[in-house]
Amino acid sequence: MVKRINLALQGGGAHGAFTWGVLDRLLQENDIEIAAISGTSAGALNGAALKAGYAQGGAAGARVMLDRIWHQVGAVHDLRLTGWIAQALPPVGMINSWMERLMPVSPVDVAALVTSPYQYGPLYRNPLEPVVQTLNYDQVCAKTGPELHIAATNVRTGKIRVFSGDEVSGEVIMASACLPTMFQAVEFTDPRTGELEAFWDGGYTGNPALFPLYRKHLPDDIVIVNINPLRREDVPQTPQDIQNRINEISFNSSLLRELRAVHFVKELIAEGRMEAGAMKNVLVHMVADDDLMTTLSVSSKLTPTPYLLHTLKEAGRKACDGFLGRHKGALNDQATVDLQEMFG
Repeated sequence: MVKRINLALQGGGAHGAFTWGVLDRLLQENDIEIAAISGTSAGALNGAALKAGYAQGGAAGARVMLDRIWHQVGAVHDLRLTGWIAQALPPVGMINSWMERLMPVSPVDVAALVTSPYQYGPLYRNPLEPVVQTLNYDQVCAKTGPELHIAATNVRTGKIRVFSGDEVSGEVIMASACLPTMFQAVEFTDPRTGELEAFWDGGYTGNPALFPLYRKHLPDDIVIVNINPLRREDVPQTPQDIQNRINEISFNSSLLRELRAVHFVKELIAEGRMEAGAMKNVLVHMVADDDLMTTLSVSSKLTPTPYLLHTLKEAGRKACDGFLGRHKGALNDQATVDLQEMFG
């Protein structure tokens, strides 16, 4: 029996390679169908690559396309060499710690205080553009395969804008991943309003957006691939640790708000205070590796080295394998994230 699920893919720069690994493993399951994807930033890129590859060659084509996109992100052509070298290198968390001790204040953070991406003038080009341009948008917007929803933040209104179906373009993906201290706002005519709008990273308002996945024709199950740790045991004390935790909290806040709303609806249904079928009884699942992600920081999100991407991909595959081993049988039957424990 085929199990149908929705995917909610978080953003997080180079850390999105973890999601690449999760998807790579998930696409090997012949009895799991991905009905819809909601993605933000790196999650948007992962979702678009999966959709384009799937239109081209099914699950195998999606895996090939994800590999191709992340090879471009890492500016390498063969990650097999990276895998061999990785065996002789220390864990990425240790390397990250060394880097922060050698350079306790990130040059990017310093530059953001005194410069603007608008100061580059005509020389400016978003480095993500060559990557997203390699995707075939007839395939990304195809009617077949999973639905695709991508979140960006409207700069003028401060509200979330979710682009779906044939609204998705390279500009939309770049908008979803546009950190305003690093990149110029992505401006284009919104196909829904016909007005010129500017957009920033979707993580500020939906990381990822869950509500597009509540539609009646979609399955109840939402599998969230989480790459920003929800919990850290230690109170940060260094400037970089403090800034890193602020970044994690702000980029998790919209997800936690939506999960709290899901929990509230589920309580109403369970108590009989809401008529059955009036709202979707969402079954929430999560794939994550907080032990690994808590060893990394915001600086590594901006440094997509082949070694980091390879390590995160393998960690994603391992996390997904563990999730399937523990919870595959629960899909389409019961939630595996205890929202009562999270919010009760």
